[in-house]
Amino acid sequence: MTDLQIADDTAERAYWEGWQRSWDRQQGWYLPDREERFRVMIDLVEAVGGPAPRILDLACGTASITERLLARLPQAASVGVDLDPALLQIAEGHFRGDQRLTLVTADLRDPDWAAALPEGPFDAVLTATALHWLDTDTLLRLYRDLTGLLRPGGIFLNADHCPQPGTPLLNAVHKTFEERRQLTESADGVLTWAQWWQAAAADPRLAEAVAARSAVYRDHKDGDTHTAEWNIERLVDAGFREAGLAWRSVSDAMFVAVR
Repeated sequence: MTDLQIADDTAERAYWEGWQRSWDRQQGWYLPDREERFRVMIDLVEAVGGPAPRILDLACGTASITERLLARLPQAASVGVDLDPALLQIAEGHFRGDQRLTLVTADLRDPDWAAALPEGPFDAVLTATALHWLDTDTLLRLYRDLTGLLRPGGIFLNADHCPQPGTPLLNAVHKTFEERRQLTESADGVLTWAQWWQAAAADPRLAEAVAARSAVYRDHKDGDTHTAEWNIERLVDAGFREAGLAWRSVSDAMFVAVR
């Protein structure tokens, strides 16, 4: 490889690294404990799958979960599935040449979405702050789908918004704290969701994918948000042998279900 090729490769890696880190900062603006929930998630994956688990990164986005998994468990393998062309483009660029990650484009709202996946089973299915975009009927169908993708003893982990309607005073205190923290981080240059997408649309290399994303989600509606307890009960109803809480904050929770 010539010096020019090395320089080009270094610049290419830096470009995608920049977008990956920008996504992380934007997500952290909403989720200050994001890394903690990822750590707990991977703790459980390692306990179930050992040093070389095979995981499904569900609604993977830029494959942030996979990035943490491979850094800690280098022998792991991941299949990332998402519908967003812009986020998948960033994931593809960031993981360029890494054979441990396979990216798949599929719509979880499609009952046949799993047909696009490589053959299973998986040791774990992992997802974070994504499934609240689904309506209730689609979510329940997805839970049933997952029982067919995991090996016996495999686990499903979902970290998402899970409100606690019975604690209005605590919820108000938490909201006040979060608003103050976000103001501070915004002053330091951290982008909001809308600002991040504006920046992506202004990048010539991402503009086409961002435009395609707008077409994909043109008819998108907000999904349904449920409590952690509701999700735990529905996972057992879907065919998992056991389900329970793995982590909790005031506004969010991570629940785990065992196949």
